[in-house]
Amino acid sequence: MKKLITIILLLFISFSYGQKRELRNANKFYDSGEFSSALDLLESSKVLFDSSDDKVKSQQMLLYGKIHTSMQDFSLAMEAFNISKDLGISSDQLGPELMRLENSIITNAIADQESGNSLDAAIKLKMAYDLNPEVNQDYLYFAAGNAVNSINYSLALEYYLLLRDINYDGVTTKFYITEVESGNEIEISSVDEFNLLQKSKDYDNPREELTESRLPEIVKNIALIYKELGDNDKALQAIETARSSNPDDVSLITTAANIYYELGDKESFKNSMALAIEKEPNNALLFYNLGVISTELGEKDSAFNYYKKSIELDPLYESSYLNLVALILEGEQDIVDEMNTLGTSRSDNLRYDELKKTREDLYKSCVPILKDLIALNNNTDAIRTLMNIYGTLGDNSGFTEMKDLLEQQQ
Repeated sequence: MKKLITIILLLFISFSYGQKRELRNANKFYDSGEFSSALDLLESSKVLFDSSDDKVKSQQMLLYGKIHTSMQDFSLAMEAFNISKDLGISSDQLGPELMRLENSIITNAIADQESGNSLDAAIKLKMAYDLNPEVNQDYLYFAAGNAVNSINYSLALEYYLLLRDINYDGVTTKFYITEVESGNEIEISSVDEFNLLQKSKDYDNPREELTESRLPEIVKNIALIYKELGDNDKALQAIETARSSNPDDVSLITTAANIYYELGDKESFKNSMALAIEKEPNNALLFYNLGVISTELGEKDSAFNYYKKSIELDPLYESSYLNLVALILEGEQDIVDEMNTLGTSRSDNLRYDELKKTREDLYKSCVPILKDLIALNNNTDAIRTLMNIYGTLGDNSGFTEMKDLLEQQQ
């Protein structure tokens, strides 16, 4: 019996020595950059390692992960590192390798993205998220965007739903401070630098600003993908679910409005925009959007007032000026059509003169609106439109002025 125990002990020592020797040799191949040789050696010694204890197996799987990382087999690397972790590998050993794996994945994902390979970029960014879900949530957000770009809506939906379920909003703090000498406000990249500059007499007016939440965009994309997949009920349900927990969130209300618009439900769009205006009565964009939809619904008087209100709230919002002019000029076609149907009788001539004056008055009402817009930044569309109006009205000096101004912009 004693002899048998001795033989078993010797065999155990022999196996243990063999395992460590093969692991050491595989590490030598790895360190010299011979990754395939290191992998072949581990594979050929599989039976030997199967009988090893957890400590040796954890080192084996750690090496597998390192090799797969270097060979850019990222999913295999993640699997190996997870097994190594379960077998008790120390965080001191595993941590740096996980960081190296993450950096390699991100580098490859960026390269895929730049080359237009959005699907591979999406999959890799999701891997980076899976490596550290508590910290790497931004990677999941970018993975979803790449999935959309690859037209893989099912995958994008999976990622967006996960973002919604983990309550991701992507809000970060930005830091700004003003240079005393130049008076320019600059953005600071880190809180440590921000705190340091506040102590310097060369800087003042430090401020912090939260970025906008990405949640409304995520919810909107979920809804749009459901719509793209032909499931309009789920599209609207996604919006309502988000709004139930954030009823006063204007961005979610406008997102719902946009979904209604996409679905062709213009009345619901209008109602949602009106609700948004109740929450933010000084938002020029909201009034502009109501002007757009009211125009499409044929409610021209309402559209006119909405555009005017938008300009009143934000005199720099160029689209409101242009749309207001376009709305006014819509009435021209009916006038021209009637003028073309008239004959040469006395009553027809009188009616023609009336219509001609109405048309001229319509043009004249656009002139001050276009002048205001041109005064902002010489908007070329406004200059061209006003030039044509002056030409129709027979205002040669105005026509020449606008023609010269237009040429200066080109």
